[in-house]
Amino acid sequence: MRAFVFPGQGSQKVGMGTDLADASTAAREVFQEVDEVLGQHLSRIMREGPEDQLTLTENAQPAIMANAIATLRVLEKDFGVSLVEKGDFVAGHSLGEYTALCAVGAFSLADTARLLKLRGQSMQAAVPVGQGAMAALLGADIAKATALADAAAEGQVCSVANDNDPGQVVLSGHREAIERAIALVKEHGIKRGVSLPVSAPFHCALMAPAADAMAEALAATPPGALRLPLFANVTAAMTSDPAEVQRLLVEQVTGRVRWRESAIAMHVAGVQHFIELGGKVVGPMIKRSAGDVEITSVVTMEEIEALAKAI
Repeated sequence: MRAFVFPGQGSQKVGMGTDLADASTAAREVFQEVDEVLGQHLSRIMREGPEDQLTLTENAQPAIMANAIATLRVLEKDFGVSLVEKGDFVAGHSLGEYTALCAVGAFSLADTARLLKLRGQSMQAAVPVGQGAMAALLGADIAKATALADAAAEGQVCSVANDNDPGQVVLSGHREAIERAIALVKEHGIKRGVSLPVSAPFHCALMAPAADAMAEALAATPPGALRLPLFANVTAAMTSDPAEVQRLLVEQVTGRVRWRESAIAMHVAGVQHFIELGGKVVGPMIKRSAGDVEITSVVTMEEIEALAKAI
């Protein structure tokens, strides 16, 4: 069995999608449509930067999605490989969940771009700049990370945002609490705590205003039928019910990204081959979590062509 998976924030970089757009009409059409829908030259920021503009949450989220969907469209239109025919499940890391839903037809490309722009804006607006922070804990499992978060909170928000793989957990919350957590890592048997260059504390209780904004947006633009089941971030379980997907996307804003558990659950469900489209970030996390599986991460035209031949 095979799962197609999609990267999340942090995988953006200046120049992303440029080679695909130069080589393929299918890719260019994706970038053009996203530009038109958002009323901005997002593809120019992706191509040329500046980096600080691309890193802005409201730009990074639709940009990462557009790049992954462009990769998928090249695979489908230029090489005749259908995700729905060749895949059994989809999953995506945080914003990548929207990409996955676009890939299986639950959202149109236009709606996905609009939803992610709003998601980025509302997450940014939920907490004044400087009040929140995130930190990656290296050499930490979920038990150690949870104990550290509890110890560092001191009445503030400090919680696990991403359980990425057996050795990497991300904390999110008030800046002071995250700084306390980083200072306490050694006491909790954790190798290192690294402050992340993010503009807001994602996937924690401080994101409640953003969850409200997304609830409203998703009520106006609900997901349609899924052509393949999704393994959802907040449950690490399979769903293909649009009403449940809608509810989980709202919960996901404040909820934990259970990526390690999702990788294991997909493997248990029979997935032997994971294909990451548009990045090389979540594939390695899956390998570290699920163990004996095949990972293919696809970014370039050459990699897409190789994948098309292989499957």
